[in-house]
Amino acid sequence: MLRALLCVGLLFGLAWAETPYYLPAGRLPEGMHHQRHLELLGADTKGYNAYVLQAIDKVQASAPQGGGYFTGLRAVPAESPIGYPLQLLGSPLLVPPRTTSYCSGSSYTVLVEALNAIFPGHKLDDRRLELMRMQEPDGGRREDRVKAWGWWNADGYGSQFCLVQYLGMGEEVPAREALPGDFVNISWKSGNGHSVVFLGYSRSAGDDLEVSFFSSQASTNGLADHTVSAETIADLKFVRLTHPERLFTFEPGQVTDSVEKDHLDF
Repeated sequence: MLRALLCVGLLFGLAWAETPYYLPAGRLPEGMHHQRHLELLGADTKGYNAYVLQAIDKVQASAPQGGGYFTGLRAVPAESPIGYPLQLLGSPLLVPPRTTSYCSGSSYTVLVEALNAIFPGHKLDDRRLELMRMQEPDGGRREDRVKAWGWWNADGYGSQFCLVQYLGMGEEVPAREALPGDFVNISWKSGNGHSVVFLGYSRSAGDDLEVSFFSSQASTNGLADHTVSAETIADLKFVRLTHPERLFTFEPGQVTDSVEKDHLDF
């Protein structure tokens, strides 16, 4: 199924350029904890995004009711980016201190599970595995801006910092060209931000733009789909996994905070 969806996406991908992607029938299934992202949206994307959708389903399956949402820098036990033992190509990245998750942890886990699906049977060298880990060797918290996960988890446009600048495995995507399976950082008008995987746009009954995504948030008890009004978003940045093969050759890139903001103006 996945191979067929990839072929469809590669064949018709150019038809979506510069045309905002609206979800079929304007909505997702009723159940916010569903595991049907690849089935429902896989043919509407291109490149490696179908693997990302497949990864969302795997991550959601780890917590069919969401699993809970928790953040707390000084909590004991420590906050956990995701609630299950996470591996990259068979090697451990995280032994979870809790069964809960939070937003950047869920989106980074989707990236990792997509890489697992793209490269089954492969192994990563010890140095690059260490650069991808989500914990220090002693099980302690890996701080923001330290190695790949530290950049993904950093305030601001973490997925851009990590995927584009640090790893060189992704590219920026304009908001009008975003497709299901793109990663996005959202800055809210109320302050703070959110790290998510984009699913699509829709229109409310009053024709207001809405944005649907997968992530972990308190309002959905952790891992789930969620839809928000574009009116709540100050700015955002989309990135897409385009060069996963660089996982095996990347050298850490120099990261700058100077990233151009994008806005929803359609």
